Amino acid sequence: MKTILVVDDEPQIVTLVRDYLEHGGFTVFTAADGPTALRTASTQHPDLVVLDLGLPGIDGLDVTRSLRRNGTVPIIMLTARTAESDKLVGLELGADDYVTKPFSPKELVARIRSVLRRSEAAKAPGDLIRVGDVELIVSTMALTIAGRRIELTPTEFQLLATMARQPGRVFSRAQLLTAVRGDALEAFERAIDAHIKNLRRKIEPDPHNPQYLLTVFGVGYRFADARR
Repeated sequence: MKTILVVDDEPQIVTLVRDYLEHGGFTVFTAADGPTALRTASTQHPDLVVLDLGLPGIDGLDVTRSLRRNGTVPIIMLTARTAESDKLVGLELGADDYVTKPFSPKELVARIRSVLRRSEAAKAPGDLIRVGDVELIVSTMALTIAGRRIELTPTEFQLLATMARQPGRVFSRAQLLTAVRGDALEAFERAIDAHIKNLRRKIEPDPHNPQYLLTVFGVGYRFADARR
């Protein structure tokens, strides 16, 4: 049974989300502030975190930073901020998805299932991808470049694997969204730019002059062919 950590300082929201998730077959832990969220995450090791951004103690963005420093647990942000730039901040910190308030509990559960499926797909057995000095082992979600191990979130790994399976192919942002979001009910193409930015920061020797993840202006991105 999958475990979900729900973090929000509004008791009504926590109760509502917990009830829907438990009805859906999940085990639920809850926290009402940032410090409690980090303690619970470190002791209970949830499969996914639903995280409000406006938290007392430590805000949701700082909680996201801390979770990303210590692991790759999938994170879905809850935010009352609807501006695209606000959503991108969370995605650039490593969140996997976002849901804006007010929200439908059924939609949130659907998002959680979608992100968990993506995480499981990234770990599907029996798949080795090798392009030049880049090697991805899908069964363990492991990435090495020239022998150096690099930790990625499930979304980052699946995005990289999607492109690395077909080096040289140009993917539009919409195609990449379909690959990593599946049946998510809401997405915007600039989210792909945020994830690509994170990937470049992690894997490129010089993120401003990338050699693996190349921009195709006006279209999208491609993974460099090893024969380049």
